[in-house]
Amino acid sequence: MPIRLRLKAILEEKGMSQRELARLMNVRPNTISHLCSDKVNAAYFDTLEQICRTLDISLNELLVLEDD
Repeated sequence: MPIRLRLKAILEEKGMSQRELARLMNVRPNTISHLCSDKVNAAYFDTLEQICRTLDISLNELLVLEDD
């Protein structure tokens, strides 16, 4: 059961750029760019928690479980 991040869609819904999220989180823009891509195969829990806090969303909103 693949897990996908909805980060790109959430940023679009909130009208926020990847660069702005990176600035608010004090991380490199490349980190956010990677997490918005379809090639994500790993992410640190603390990074996911920080994204959720910064965007005021739940982890359930950020993660999507896809059928095989």
